[in-house]
Amino acid sequence: MTVLGMSKITSKGQITLPASVRRMLKLDKGQSIAFCLDRSGVIISRCKVDIEPARFTSDEWAKIEKLASRKGKLFASAEGAKRHLKAL
Repeated sequence: MTVLGMSKITSKGQITLPASVRRMLKLDKGQSIAFCLDRSGVIISRCKVDIEPARFTSDEWAKIEKLASRKGKLFASAEGAKRHLKAL
């Protein structure tokens, strides 16, 4: 195994990836990395995090929470619920 660099863990559990490792993985600020474990140790690799966009706005969620706290109406689909919320 070739050691590419070393880093210390901070009191908050953070590490700094050495610049040589960041260059090799072509990592820029804000990019995600994955930590994988195999028999020989930990593997660090680039990864892409796909997050599904929120289905409802914060205002819509507030209305949903208000409706959910009392007896309400059941909807067969999210679109039906959105139409109802827009009409409120």
